[in-house]
Order: sequence, then C-alpha cells, then structure tokens
Amino acid sequence: MQKDFYKILGINIKQRRKALHMTQQELADKIGISLNFMGKIEVAFSKPSLDTVILIAEALDTTVSDLAKMN
Repeated sequence: MQKDFYKILGINIKQRRKALHMTQQELADKIGISLNFMGKIEVAFSKPSLDTVILIAEALDTTVSDLAKMN
C-alpha cells in the first residue's frame, strides 16, 4: 500500500509538471532540491518528506491531496 502511494504521487507530480510545461530541473530549482532527487521522487525510488511534498504542490499550483489522488 505504501509503495503504491509513492508511485501514484510520482505519476501525479510528473503529469502536473508536464501539464505546466515545466522540466524536472525547473521544478527542482523552484523548491530547492537536486534534479537527481526530483527524478527519484517521480519514479517512486525516493520517498519525499511531507514538507517536500507540500513545496512541490505549491510549486505546481495544486494541493497535496490532488497529488495523492488515484486517477
């Protein structure tokens, strides 16, 4: 279940980022993390802290709830 949550989170982050025509680098720079970490979040290889997820949601002009929703 936990693994599925991070996969869904990563997919939703990627979809929202692409919808905004933003690169991983641009998003990473905007929230102050490395490109490597951003990429790992999107493929559920790394588990971001809640603080990081909140920063991502703000940078993508969405909510944590929306990023965590199953489509």
